[in-house]
Amino acid sequence: MDLAEFNRLPADEARNVLRPCLDVDRWIDAVIAARPFPDLDSALESARNDATPLRTDEIDAAMSHHPRIGEKAKGQSAEAAHSSREQAGLGTLDDEVQSQLAAGNAAYEERFDRVFLIRAAGRTPAEVLSELQRRMDNTDADETAEVGEQLIQIAALRLEGILA
Repeated sequence: MDLAEFNRLPADEARNVLRPCLDVDRWIDAVIAARPFPDLDSALESARNDATPLRTDEIDAAMSHHPRIGEKAKGQSAEAAHSSREQAGLGTLDDEVQSQLAAGNAAYEERFDRVFLIRAAGRTPAEVLSELQRRMDNTDADETAEVGEQLIQIAALRLEGILA
């Protein structure tokens, strides 16, 4: 699909394209309402701006589609396919990194009561581990804001992949 086709889609079909990017109705409705976009950069800017900031309830709902970092997404959904592609950039994780991620994920979940979410695309396993360790020192409010920002980055990358 390209941008011109996305601009022409009926709202219901556009919703189906956008939902795997970020499952937040407010965001989906805002992006659809902002069409037509003159170029990809405008679409991505709208996608980022229309999501900012995500509310805690929106973050919680959107998080239900994200697997733990370092784990394969389950199922055949569009969200699972996106997640698998994004995490593929981390490469095959050696046993030590896999072990550190598992321990870090468990500690993070104990601390924040949600899975650790990070935009994996473009990051190395060492960068992901470093961010996981850094974010353990966040306050609950700071971490919620950071998770929201990561969701927005992921949504923009996914939308770019669909429209490019």
